[in-house]
Amino acid sequence: MLVALYPTKKALKASIGKRFKSQETSLFGVECKPNIMLTVVGPSAYVRKWYANVWVDDDFNVVKVK
Repeated sequence: MLVALYPTKKALKASIGKRFKSQETSLFGVECKPNIMLTVVGPSAYVRKWYANVWVDDDFNVVKVK
């Protein structure tokens, strides 16, 4: 599961248009790729308080959060 480095889902939504900050946790390769919908957890890999779907563009800027 990809970790979004934001304290809350609201903070993630406020970052629309800015570069997406994340931490890879997969042993099977890179999860964060351009032009894709990502399922993320926050605020850390061990403290899972919220989940979200995040769409990023070519430059890894946040386009949409659901």
